[in-house]
Amino acid sequence: MDRDLLKAIIYLLVGVAVLLIGMRMMTSGFKKTIGRRVRGFFRRTQDKPFLNMGIGTVVTAAIQSSDATNAMVVGFINTGAMTIYQGLCIMLGAFIGTTVTGVIASFSSLSISVYFLLFTVIGVVMMFFNKEFVQNIGEVLAGLGLLFFGMAVMKDSFKNDHITAFCQHLFGSINFGPLLFIIGILVTAILDSSSAVTSIVIAMVGSGALELSAGLFIVLGATLGTVVTTLLISIGGHVNGKRAAWIAFSLRALTSVVMCFILTILRTPITNIMLNLAGVTSGELAVALFTVIYNIIFMPLLLPLLKPSINLFSKIIKEKETDEMDGVVKYIEDKMLEFPHIATAQVQQELINMYMLSLDNYKRSINMILTKNFEEEKTLLEVENQIDHLNERITAFLINLSSRVQPSQERKAGSYFHVVNDIERVADHAINMYLIAKELEEKDLAFSDLAKAEINSLNVIILKMFDLARDVFEYKKQKQLKELHELEETADSYKTLFFSNHYERIKNKECIFELSPFYSTLLSDLERVSDHLNNIGFSIVNPTGVDEYAKV
Repeated sequence: MDRDLLKAIIYLLVGVAVLLIGMRMMTSGFKKTIGRRVRGFFRRTQDKPFLNMGIGTVVTAAIQSSDATNAMVVGFINTGAMTIYQGLCIMLGAFIGTTVTGVIASFSSLSISVYFLLFTVIGVVMMFFNKEFVQNIGEVLAGLGLLFFGMAVMKDSFKNDHITAFCQHLFGSINFGPLLFIIGILVTAILDSSSAVTSIVIAMVGSGALELSAGLFIVLGATLGTVVTTLLISIGGHVNGKRAAWIAFSLRALTSVVMCFILTILRTPITNIMLNLAGVTSGELAVALFTVIYNIIFMPLLLPLLKPSINLFSKIIKEKETDEMDGVVKYIEDKMLEFPHIATAQVQQELINMYMLSLDNYKRSINMILTKNFEEEKTLLEVENQIDHLNERITAFLINLSSRVQPSQERKAGSYFHVVNDIERVADHAINMYLIAKELEEKDLAFSDLAKAEINSLNVIILKMFDLARDVFEYKKQKQLKELHELEETADSYKTLFFSNHYERIKNKECIFELSPFYSTLLSDLERVSDHLNNIGFSIVNPTGVDEYAKV
């Protein structure tokens, strides 16, 4: 093999690799920079299609990845935080927003593009700063510089006559629009990035290795190929996420096939229009403009088809038989891991969901102790299984999240491991209390009225702590830690006092000795519940939840 040809092939492969690395760095940097703001954008979703489409466009243009946006949307749909209609509007906007990368890549045709390579140097320098925000911006700039460097290397490789001639011969021999369209779909599905395929096509068109008209068919196929990722993302998720993914794919396929048909018939006129808009000498910009114009025209036209499509796919993709754990996990989805800031916030909501289930079971068990009413026994045991399931799911989610969060979020994510354990332990103590009530019933034993009054007074303290701990944890009300701390100390003193009172009652024959193990165990369970609630509150100032009241 000719040495220059081998060198050119290596340059081509390296150029593609650098391009992909640059895009990934840009996406990663943007996610870290605006991650917490993305959740705010998604919270604004309403049944206003153009607003939702605009949100999808802005978010995707910012993070440079429609796949990431669609993954997040599917996650929100799966958890019920977003309707299918709202999610699909955002997805359509994402298809518009992802064209920004192609436009940026087309700037490599400008005479000043060599100076864009300096972004890499500037970005790398910024990544050595201590401030997290500066590091994230540096990652974006470094990625942008690598994108232009990858484009330059690819273009340089196409200067080799053998490679250029091979590409011209290859695409010239299959110069059939629909076949080029299919090639675009397949290559994009393999590379998992329509932006990367568009950038490669831009480099090939700019170097003369590929005709502009042929390039338009390939990038059109790329717009459909990228939706394959969304289909894969939906696998294993909720039925609504699957419906949304298939609707997005079907509508995207519809517009792509229609545009392919139009482009096949009007190939020369459309090519000339793109060249006139971009400037006759800029085939690179013409490719980028084609993807922008195609998406801006067709995506809004799909809005009226969304609701009929939802109705149709609701009949095609039917609900499976529900599992007893379906709907227990409400806020977290593995797809959300793409955005660690959002994922961390969703974990907090899921913890609160688990917390409220533990509170409900606590109330059920204490009621059984005080009234011997076991009507909710079945519900209590079912909820305990749900809490165990949540514990497993949240812990597994946190393990995956912990390797993705930024330094500023590590402390919070780490504290959630302790919080989920504390909540689970509260639920366990509720089960212990239920078992005490059950055994008392079976042995035909009952606490005295004085003992019940003591139990209830401790219960009142704990219920206050439940309310306080949630407020502190959810809203970071650090000032309320003082009251939480004092209530926990009161619970400790009540346990000691009531245990002493119990033995006084035994001495005075106001109570029987057989109740002692039950009463002491119950008091210990109640006191331990107060400890765990205190830990949950103090987790906002100490990751392990240790009571550091003196330092607050």
